[in-house]
Amino acid sequence: MTGIAFAQGAAPAGGAAGGIASFVPLILIFVVFYFLLIRPQQKKAKEHQNFLNSLKKGERVITSGGIYGRITGLTDNVVTLEIADGVTIKVLRSAILSSATGADKQAGKPIQSGG
Repeated sequence: MTGIAFAQGAAPAGGAAGGIASFVPLILIFVVFYFLLIRPQQKKAKEHQNFLNSLKKGERVITSGGIYGRITGLTDNVVTLEIADGVTIKVLRSAILSSATGADKQAGKPIQSGG
């Protein structure tokens, strides 16, 4: 009879602490994801929103579709771009990807091979 009692053993004293300790890896994974993925994405989105809010007439921009143009008109949501002499298009302000002046500098650099 005493053999059965010894086989069961005593209940662990820190049962609740063991449960919390099992969540520590999940918390660490969330912290890593926040600092490596979520926070940089939020920062980039905020910078892009500030860029869109600071657009002015005459700036050269690139749309998300890859169209280069010069801004000729602005409203709250629509940007009018001149893509050629006398050819204008209207796009959503959110479709403006970046400034064309920075892209022109990137395009002028030679492509370096990996080998």
